[in-house]
Amino acid sequence: MNKNTHYIPVLLALVLPLLTVVIFLFYPLLQTILPTFFPAGFSLTAYTGFFSDSLNRIIFFRSIRLSVLTTAICMAAGIPAAYYLSRLSGVKKRVLNSLILFPLLTNAVVRGFAWISILGKNGLINQLLTGLHLTKAPVQLLYTDGAIVVGSVYLFLPVMISSLTSVMEQISVDIEEAAHTLGAGTCAVFLRIITPLALPGIITGSVLVFAGTISAYTTPTLLGGNKKMMLATLLYQQSSTLSDWNAAAVISLIMIVISLGIMKVFTSVASSMDRRKSYV
Repeated sequence: MNKNTHYIPVLLALVLPLLTVVIFLFYPLLQTILPTFFPAGFSLTAYTGFFSDSLNRIIFFRSIRLSVLTTAICMAAGIPAAYYLSRLSGVKKRVLNSLILFPLLTNAVVRGFAWISILGKNGLINQLLTGLHLTKAPVQLLYTDGAIVVGSVYLFLPVMISSLTSVMEQISVDIEEAAHTLGAGTCAVFLRIITPLALPGIITGSVLVFAGTISAYTTPTLLGGNKKMMLATLLYQQSSTLSDWNAAAVISLIMIVISLGIMKVFTSVASSMDRRKSYV
């Protein structure tokens, strides 16, 4: 038997997944996006037209703003939570992991309607506010930017915690003890040792949260309504309601470019914080 035949399984293992990605991901993507650049020759009118519309600009900046805010909140809450979880063991850790992952196991529509019952004019929060005489009338909590952020944080915080926990579990407790021995306080150890070492998990979790928030459809639709549209809801409106597939393709590419740009920003920040450039 020819010795080269031993490399055939390895080549197949490499080529088949690559072909699958090219055929079922990149080719349909190119088929969708290329017409936006070549309606009758190369042109950027589809994109300049999108940004020339004031409503589109409002939706664009709202999507970025709320996605960044959601990512920041998930990061602020997820880092200490993941650290605490990474130092647990046994039944307590398994129970907390199950509770944290529970939102991901619930249907998105069910989650949305649950928040509607909490944030609505007759919801739990407004009943508490009026019952305690803190407000004379129900407050508008639903169909606001805040409602979208709350629903998105509830949805993606488990993603951030899961990404960070697996990284923080690899950080040895001996490092913390050595820092304490040298006189470092708890906050200094957490901010100057634990957080930099957890940068790979922070980057992964932040990119997943941002990309998930900016591309989410159900949560912004149920909690934001038509008055607080996001790019994903606008994309659905253009494709399914108006059947304008060219406009939908434009929005799709804009969302892809934003996600790639945010990924580049996070990796650049990590590179500047790590002198060894080991997280790029």
